[in-house]
Amino acid sequence: MEYPVLSSVFYQREDVVQISKDLLGKYLVTEFDGQLTAGKIVETEAYRGPDDKACHAWNNRFTDRTRVMYETGGVAYVYLCYGMHHLFNVVTGPKGMAHAVLIRAIEPIHNVETMQLRRNMTALKPKLTAGPGALSQALGIKTAFNGVSLMDLASPIRIEDRGEVVAESDILAGPRVGVESAGECALWPWRFVVKGSVWVSKFRK
Repeated sequence: MEYPVLSSVFYQREDVVQISKDLLGKYLVTEFDGQLTAGKIVETEAYRGPDDKACHAWNNRFTDRTRVMYETGGVAYVYLCYGMHHLFNVVTGPKGMAHAVLIRAIEPIHNVETMQLRRNMTALKPKLTAGPGALSQALGIKTAFNGVSLMDLASPIRIEDRGEVVAESDILAGPRVGVESAGECALWPWRFVVKGSVWVSKFRK
């Protein structure tokens, strides 16, 4: 069954915090080398340039790495963390706004066997896709796909709307992970998880 992908109207809104919440319950789908994998998004983090000190585009920073963040919302921003983890982000907002949402965890749904092979795991455990580096490895996402459209059905990475809506009462908010050096911005409650999901990474309010 084919599901609609999220449209430009969804991605190009200016409120990255709201978009970060709205991405919960949507499905991140990849198709590489004939292997289609998919999972339901259960954890996100919002980053807002230029006033968010935790954002790569803070203070209008424009580099080869952040260039894609200034594109019109609806493309992938994939960067390498610690030289080994490929982290997948969704660029949002109008062109030039430099907002992005980091996808931190998914609930594995389709072709779990391939995800386990990519993660060298034999047993199905939450660590398969809990954490941004883990989910990218499980789904086959690498920095080579930085900048690809998420709105094209033929794209190797897309986000689908399968009709599920996560109620505001089922969303927990807390501070983002690993941004302690961002001063007061480190305390902003811009990390969102689906309440009760066993697939989210360790959460603190």
